[in-house]
Amino acid sequence: MTIDLLRGAEATGQAAVVLGATLLPAAWPGLDPAVTAVLVAMFLILSVGIYALHAVTFDFLRITGRRVFSNE
Repeated sequence: MTIDLLRGAEATGQAAVVLGATLLPAAWPGLDPAVTAVLVAMFLILSVGIYALHAVTFDFLRITGRRVFSNE
């Protein structure tokens, strides 16, 4: 199994939006190395999780030949 770079870029972007919109404003006043390390760890976990979710979903649809929206 190879890593899809486009899917990885999409997952990274989505993780950045989630953290940027929810956690960064709250953490900005007290940003220190410990909080930065926690945010980086959360960013990596979110990126990997989103990548895995996309991989499972889209690979399942590709393998089975199903479509998300079907008019049948």
